[in-house]
Amino acid sequence: MKRIVITAAALVAFAAPAGTAAATTSKADKQEAKKECRALRGTIKAEREAFRAEFSSFGACVHKKASEAKAERKEARRNAAQECRDERSKGPEAFREKYGTNHNKKNAFGKCVSQKAKAKLHKQDKEDAAAAEEFKNAAKECDDERGDTAQSRKAFAEKYGTNHNKNNAFGKCVAQKAHDQGGEGNQDDTSHGQSGDDHGQSGDDHGQSGDDHGKPSS
Repeated sequence: MKRIVITAAALVAFAAPAGTAAATTSKADKQEAKKECRALRGTIKAEREAFRAEFSSFGACVHKKASEAKAERKEARRNAAQECRDERSKGPEAFREKYGTNHNKKNAFGKCVSQKAKAKLHKQDKEDAAAAEEFKNAAKECDDERGDTAQSRKAFAEKYGTNHNKNNAFGKCVAQKAHDQGGEGNQDDTSHGQSGDDHGQSGDDHGQSGDDHGKPSS
């Protein structure tokens, strides 16, 4: 009977969608996503139209951007960990003195990773803000190009529209111009997994204070 219960539990576990836990975004990811989506949505009519064309709704934007925030946070921590390993390898004692904060300095690695990851995320936040401005600027440019006359709107639709009725022209125009500016339309949504090296930490890596185990906040 015990074996049957264990087997059933195992079957339930295997039935769960693969990557469900890994795909879960944190409260911080969602808060960051809401902030970015508000910036992207803008305030004027052309900006709102471009936002709807890109994301369809505010909720859809938050879902997408929260996933991106999670991937950025994960990548920042992974890259920070590698940088800290490289720095530590050049002088372990100096490394402990520089970053360690507890009595035996064994939390040095965690403090180093936290510090560097936060810096990387801060830089990413600035890039996201710049991309949002470029996205909204593209919306204004496309609105100006589309014009107000029937003739100008028809020419605009023919130039940018790709579906059967050309009603996706505005969204395509914004995406193209934002891409050309290196902004929102040129982002890579691919998430990056952790490399195997992240699990091969030496003893010092495990002597982290409580704060070091959480994801760094932006």
